[in-house]
Amino acid sequence: MTLALTRELIARPSVTPDDAGCQQLIGERLKKSGFNVTDLTCDDVTNLWATHGHGAPVFTFLGHTDVVPAGPGADWESPPFEPRERNGYLYGRGAADMKGSIAAMVSALERFVAENPAHDGTISLLLTSDEEGIAVNGTKKVVEYLDRNDIRIDWCLVGEPCSSEKLGDVIKNGRRGSLSGVLTVAGVQGHTAYPALARNPVHLAGPALVELSQRVWDDGNAHYPPSSFQISNIHAGTGAENVIPSSVEVSFNLRFSTEWTEQRLKDTVGSLLDRHELDYTLLWRPCSQPFLTQSGRLLDAVQAAVTGICGIKPEISTDGGTSDGRFIAPTGAEVVELGPVNATIHKVNECVRSADLETLSDLYQDILTQLMK
Repeated sequence: MTLALTRELIARPSVTPDDAGCQQLIGERLKKSGFNVTDLTCDDVTNLWATHGHGAPVFTFLGHTDVVPAGPGADWESPPFEPRERNGYLYGRGAADMKGSIAAMVSALERFVAENPAHDGTISLLLTSDEEGIAVNGTKKVVEYLDRNDIRIDWCLVGEPCSSEKLGDVIKNGRRGSLSGVLTVAGVQGHTAYPALARNPVHLAGPALVELSQRVWDDGNAHYPPSSFQISNIHAGTGAENVIPSSVEVSFNLRFSTEWTEQRLKDTVGSLLDRHELDYTLLWRPCSQPFLTQSGRLLDAVQAAVTGICGIKPEISTDGGTSDGRFIAPTGAEVVELGPVNATIHKVNECVRSADLETLSDLYQDILTQLMK
């Protein structure tokens, strides 16, 4: 059941923010199990909120139907949006991130409701097609809708592919914050043969960028790895080899723990750039704050499910990228992430172990049973 649904979802080329009909397919299935399904489309982003039951507590599965671009199809062993099984693995864009998880959520919800039609509280599924993109009109907008309607999520299980080597070996109980910026350093254009008549902004920015990249921002803490600074893009020049550029644009990202606040990071970067006496402008992108679920019934239930079904004790971690859990955690909900192995996500020949899909569905149903039966 889970494998078949995963194949159907992979076959829909839902490159962010295009949902390509994934949520309609899921909504129609859940309606047959008695779910109320609400379409919360915002601009070009498709969002789904499906619920079964009434009142508190509210348990939510959170996922995204959008995927990153597949890149050149010739680089794939089989077409990225034509699901293929080889040697016990299902291949296709989104297999691991995160259509496999969504299929496991749906099948778990269907079985749980069939076995427990009068379960406690409300069980729900929140899907967006805006997680891999700019994340403005997706989960963030659904949270605003829930707030307007006085709906409070108590437990949120995110299906991000956070396992490392085998299913369930790593679960996430939080994530670092993410702060991005675009730095533009001005210089004076000129001929490379006459550098005294110009000011090369790449050379001027270099020492500051080296200092930012080599800085020890912190040593982490009991819950988070050390914060880090990474340059992602550098653009300068006219394309000619004999022209000193007039400016250089540098995109960068900071992943930070609770050792920092957004404002302290901005102030620290600004002070460093000022000290290097650069002629610069700095545009900050919207910030994702770090979040953490240190303990609680959800974390206990996820650990117990993994130990009972997979026979392993999961590592609890906060490393890796951001997730849409960052929009749910500030509401006061407990947020934990459990999903497939992440070794091939965003890569050519993305895949998931076929047998893991049904096991993941069993894990999700067990967690529901512990909390909502």
